[in-house]
Amino acid sequence: MENVNLKINGLSVTAPEGSTILEAAQSAGIRIPTLCYLKDINEIGACRMCVVEVKGARNLVAACVHPVSEGMEVLTNTQKLLDSRRRTLELLLSNHDKKCLSCVRSGHCELQELCQELGVTDENYFEGEMSHYELDESAVHMVRDNNKCILCRRCSSVCEKVQNVGVIGPNNRGFETFIGSAFEMGLGDTSCVSCGQCISACPTGALYEKSSIDDVLAAIADEKKHVVVQTAPAVRAALGEEFGYPMGTDVEGRMAAALRRIGFDKVFDTNFSADLTIMEEAHEFLDRVKNGGVLPMMTSCSPGWIKYCEHYYPDQLAHLSSCKSPQQMFGAITKTYYAEKMGIAPEDIVCVSVMPCTAKKFELQRDDQYAAGVPDVDISITTRELARLIRKVGINFRSLPEEGFDDPLGESTGAGVIFGATGGVMEAALRTAVEELSGETLEKLDFTEVRGTEGIKEATYSVAGMDVKVAVASGLTNAKSIMDKVRAGEADYHFIEIMCCSGGCVNGGGQPQVHADVRNFEDVKAIRAKALYDNDAAKKFRKSHENPSIKKVYSDYLGAPGSEKAHHILHTTYVKRTVN
Repeated sequence: MENVNLKINGLSVTAPEGSTILEAAQSAGIRIPTLCYLKDINEIGACRMCVVEVKGARNLVAACVHPVSEGMEVLTNTQKLLDSRRRTLELLLSNHDKKCLSCVRSGHCELQELCQELGVTDENYFEGEMSHYELDESAVHMVRDNNKCILCRRCSSVCEKVQNVGVIGPNNRGFETFIGSAFEMGLGDTSCVSCGQCISACPTGALYEKSSIDDVLAAIADEKKHVVVQTAPAVRAALGEEFGYPMGTDVEGRMAAALRRIGFDKVFDTNFSADLTIMEEAHEFLDRVKNGGVLPMMTSCSPGWIKYCEHYYPDQLAHLSSCKSPQQMFGAITKTYYAEKMGIAPEDIVCVSVMPCTAKKFELQRDDQYAAGVPDVDISITTRELARLIRKVGINFRSLPEEGFDDPLGESTGAGVIFGATGGVMEAALRTAVEELSGETLEKLDFTEVRGTEGIKEATYSVAGMDVKVAVASGLTNAKSIMDKVRAGEADYHFIEIMCCSGGCVNGGGQPQVHADVRNFEDVKAIRAKALYDNDAAKKFRKSHENPSIKKVYSDYLGAPGSEKAHHILHTTYVKRTVN
């Protein structure tokens, strides 16, 4: 690709042909503000915040979509531009609920930040009619507040282009336009998969997860309840961002310390049940291979993916592993094995999960998730909610010491921690399944072919004289590509890992929100995933079947992977759903 030469604010800049002015400016260290723009997702030039002056052009142009050309001269910070951007913000605020103090995004709102930068005050320069919308609280996992929507369309673009769901979009025209679902259905009445990627994309407080913080505090305050907490692999790779740590910092030790100070009776690690999942999933895979079961087998760890499959591929449910997700397996083993070991009635245990995922809130209320006759998991909060909880109870996160998890459900392997990255479940399963198939100890544990943030990855491994073909997909648009091949009988894979969110759980809908200025130009998924792979490499045990606590659970309680008891406690069923 050839380069072109241009000038931005008098500075000579070289950029690849086909680049936009926004990209060229970014490469030169010049920031042009944006609101609606998300790279490769929402490039529509609608909000007009990124307008710039181009010599010879009759009007201001949108930098996010306007291509560079040889000899172009661009100005990005003239008074005319500053006035134009300020006026745009004032117009947006003229139909915006400006209750910033009570907004969950206050201090982390892109609209609020731009207003501060450009000197827009609380005065309403354009008074007149304002829209009013009732909150949409119909979904289990989130709330829609269109009174704070700025019609940037980032949410609907993510829903359609990245997740292939498309249950939200602009309705009506002109001043009456609002983001909603077809026929003005509540989001909970649609085939939304609860992934929360719309929340991650939203620049304001128009979308947010339903908070369960008060439920957690109430459980802890109840002296009759034994309250345990589990934390997902990806949480430790992102929680630090909420407290000023660089992206990709592993804060596992301080996270455990914070949870202990919040008041949980036991602080455990979902990595333990990730190892447990591998034991069951690898056994299930080997059983299907040896006994003519349905292939390819597909992972079942991601509740957003499972709901998507139930809605859009109900004829393919037999391909899904029957294993519960690590969140649900943890709750199931807590209220059976742990409850028996500790002499606590299952109904007196409250199991709280900290997840990078809003779909986990939906998963709690699925059928067949009651191993002990009570819900496996009672409350699920996101990484963002945990950060708010830590601040709410007055914990100085950065001053905390490094602490470990409690036994016996806190011990894990490197295979468990990499569940949080796309390809991680596949790699963890291969570490166990290959040794089972071959009867030999693996010398090389890193299955690098399934690593990386590409949407679809394929690999073939020769094991015990058999070619094992695998595929990995993340993001539901990529899942659709794989599933269409499976449905058509064109997929000759043996094992498929699918994660609902692009890049896996590190990029889940419950993770800290990343400003568009960062997500447009940094590979957030890769940066967070590196923390998990580094954690894996430092572990004493890196294969799930080597976890001493897992061995003990089977020897003392479950018997063996795939046993009748293990199947009753750790496996589940699926339902066919309609598309709305």
